[in-house]
Amino acid sequence: MEADKYLKLINEELAKLPDYVNEYYLGTNHAVTTTYQYLTEIRRFFDWLRVSGLVKAENNQGIPVDALVKLRRNDIMLYIDHLKHSTNAQGHLNSPTSINRSINALRSLFKFLTVTADVKDGEPYFYRNVMLKIDSLNDTKTLNYRAHTLASHMYRGQMKFDFINFIENEYLQKCDKRARRPFKHNRERDIAIITLILGTGVRVSEAANVNLGDLNLKQQLLDVTRKGGQRDSVPIAPWAIPYLKNYLQVRAQRYHAVKKDVACFLTVYHGETRRMTANSIERMVKKYSTAFGHPLTPHKLRHTLASELYDVTKDQVLVAQQLGQKGTSATDLYTHVDQKQQRAALQEISDHPDQH
Repeated sequence: MEADKYLKLINEELAKLPDYVNEYYLGTNHAVTTTYQYLTEIRRFFDWLRVSGLVKAENNQGIPVDALVKLRRNDIMLYIDHLKHSTNAQGHLNSPTSINRSINALRSLFKFLTVTADVKDGEPYFYRNVMLKIDSLNDTKTLNYRAHTLASHMYRGQMKFDFINFIENEYLQKCDKRARRPFKHNRERDIAIITLILGTGVRVSEAANVNLGDLNLKQQLLDVTRKGGQRDSVPIAPWAIPYLKNYLQVRAQRYHAVKKDVACFLTVYHGETRRMTANSIERMVKKYSTAFGHPLTPHKLRHTLASELYDVTKDQVLVAQQLGQKGTSATDLYTHVDQKQQRAALQEISDHPDQH
């Protein structure tokens, strides 16, 4: 399972970090992917503290919590400057987005150490939080540029129907002859997964974790476990329902599913029926979208739904609710949006443009 892989990587990171970071890990409730990213960022920061001479320790495990108390705003700004002039694994300079991820990881750690931690008669480790003095970087790209880039990586309107039609009716002729048999075997399942993401806006990990009992096609609802473990219930765009039904009709026979196989989307690996992983879905979407001529990721399918919903409603709160995003402090002021409005918007984007 993908979660097991991340837990193994998390444990490897924790083994190289001080006890108070292990306590931070136990005391926070992030998704496993976020936790792993944050721990790698914390480790990278500790590496820099030692290399820069700000902290004297033989290894990261030996960095005392007192060393973090003494850090000044200027020290953190030096680290951010270091990140700005460092390259990533692809040889590119770190983007504002990746630098902000480092800042967010450190904010999370310092908040735990100065607020959440419960040591020394119920007190936190210390009170002075230098990260409160650090702002996130502004993305240098303009909103128009980002919107244009994003739009070029989405399948909006008729294009999403063309994409599904391509997989259903044209991909077989385009793929390698050796790939035709597995494609025929998995066609209904693959289309169902793509339409579910396009029709609900769920994350790829959420789609992979859907169980059979989470789908209520009669009410056109999907129960989903969000990041952080919260349960949510979202409407499914009506256009996606027939594709989900097509898959469910062949699921048990095609994947030898028995009662214990509760996962909705299945695969057979070495004769064993298993849940399809998020990584497999990522590869599958990339394979079909590349053949279609517009390569994209499941995350861009999610963006497609968000963009179409916003076009129809001009309502950021409704879009955040559909995507299962925690509102900002501003959107928290709004009351819960009636799902009738969500459903009406989903119906509108289910209509083929040429039907209007």
